[in-house]
Amino acid sequence: MNSASAGNTAAKLIVGAAIVDDLAAPSRILVGRRSAPEALAGMWEFPGGKVEPGEEALAALHRELLEELGITVRAGAELAAPGLPAWPLAGTAVMRVWFVQIESGVPTALEDHDELRWLDLADPEPLRALPWIPADGPIVAELVRLTRG
Repeated sequence: MNSASAGNTAAKLIVGAAIVDDLAAPSRILVGRRSAPEALAGMWEFPGGKVEPGEEALAALHRELLEELGITVRAGAELAAPGLPAWPLAGTAVMRVWFVQIESGVPTALEDHDELRWLDLADPEPLRALPWIPADGPIVAELVRLTRG
């Protein structure tokens, strides 16, 4: 059992990526607009997905980004949920998010997204104004706080 689901064996772990242009001094972030499922289509999110049984969280993140966007990345610090082991999602799902930087490939909406967009972190209003998947709202707020601090 991983630390994100400690104390809740029924928790489904999801991994997400805050894809930035530079881990040391991020100035832009890449976000994706969902194309499916219908209930989430048109909403924005951090790319990523489900951790498969027996898979480590970071291995799942690398796999998901290669499948969804065709990129390989270098992982940096985790964007931790203040006071929690992971960000709560719907039902029993939780999400862990890492800052990552692209190592190879050009991000392309291969599956689950119909648009990708780089946004400037110096002006967080366009980032905040996007219609985010509801559970990602607190993650966006924490990301803005950390990158503007």
